[in-house]
Amino acid sequence: MTALDSVDLELLRALVDDPRATVVALADRLGLSRNTVQTRMSRLERSGVFHSFERTFSTEALGFPIDAFINVTVRQAELPRIKAELALVPEVLQAHGLSGQVDLLVRVACRDAQHLFDTDARILAIDGVERTETSLAMGEVIAYRVAPLMGLARPAR
Repeated sequence: MTALDSVDLELLRALVDDPRATVVALADRLGLSRNTVQTRMSRLERSGVFHSFERTFSTEALGFPIDAFINVTVRQAELPRIKAELALVPEVLQAHGLSGQVDLLVRVACRDAQHLFDTDARILAIDGVERTETSLAMGEVIAYRVAPLMGLARPAR
């Protein structure tokens, strides 16, 4: 990942304020040329600054109101294959590798309690998965955000 200079940080702040802003609107707001903004956006994208351009939306709207986190303990040597098999489970929204006693934190969306039970059973049936522990999400307290970090970011020198 490349170091961010002050112009990059201003561009990112503008995107935090208005994620749907066009290149022209960003250029006007920042007092830069359209080409400068487009070049910087392309460089930031290539260097991995942007995680995804996928729109996110409510899983509940799709008929999956149950949001749960499954702690998964695995045989370490089999982790690459297990990750690949987890990616094939459509209910899996995210998975994070962890340090500590739990190896993976898997977020799933399900239709109801039985669907969650079945999804957990499918994950537990993956060869190399030793144990799962499921917790229902009772509600999102703080959504994923980066805006507060923008005030702490320092430009590269």
